[in-house]
Amino acid sequence: MLTRENLENLLTKGGNVVGSDGTKIGSIGQLYADDDTGEPTWVTVKTGLFGTSESFVPVEGAHNQGEDLVVPFSKEHVKDAPRVDADGHLTPEEEDRLYTYYERGARTYTEARSGAAGDVDLQGDADLNAGTPTTGLGAGNDRDTTRGTVGHDTSGPTTDDAMTRSEEQLHVGKEREATGRARLRKYVTTENVTKTIPVEREEVRIEREPITDANRGAALDGPAISEEEHEVILHEERPVVQKEAVPVERVRLDKEVVRDDVTVNEEVRKENIETDGDTRR
Repeated sequence: MLTRENLENLLTKGGNVVGSDGTKIGSIGQLYADDDTGEPTWVTVKTGLFGTSESFVPVEGAHNQGEDLVVPFSKEHVKDAPRVDADGHLTPEEEDRLYTYYERGARTYTEARSGAAGDVDLQGDADLNAGTPTTGLGAGNDRDTTRGTVGHDTSGPTTDDAMTRSEEQLHVGKEREATGRARLRKYVTTENVTKTIPVEREEVRIEREPITDANRGAALDGPAISEEEHEVILHEERPVVQKEAVPVERVRLDKEVVRDDVTVNEEVRKENIETDGDTRR
């Protein structure tokens, strides 16, 4: 049987809670003790991401195995237990829900304590206070017992003494998606280019000169009467066309970021609470 000292020791060493199938459920969070007897009745298990969630497990039927606490329930059974805030105090309604879920029976539990309680309200006596790793299990007799549950849930089973109001909050994010594609493509076209260049050609021109004393000797050189032929070669320039491929520019694709403001309009729901009937204080 687990004693208070056993549980305090496991809590100090930071032990884990292990299920009946040997699977680790989580680390030990807090210990809850009975106000009258001081005996431990509940232990919380830190589960979820980074141990942000705590589930209640009854100490009854559990035993220690080294630095671990082994409970007679599976991991799934413990994780599906009713959500109760581990705020250092359990209300009678919260305790009844936990006992019902673990099939321990809230009626049997309160009747077993009636002999020591006398005429004191048994549900009030069932309140528990949480211990911590540094202080252990405390009786917690300084709590206020004058306030009871006022009202109940008429829409279903009685669950709490308050109504929770919730509302939707709009969270707008951004996602990146492809909206288009751009590419460079090179193709060949043909166009006419006109250029004018000067060209030269030779033409025949007949020159006649009279016989003078200066050219008389050349004129009398040869036979007096004869047949002769003189020939001259004519030249002219023609355009010569050559084509050469030369680079003229470099073209590439680049991107630039353009920022716009986009207004998001979405409907969100929220709950409102109003009172009916006589609300006089």
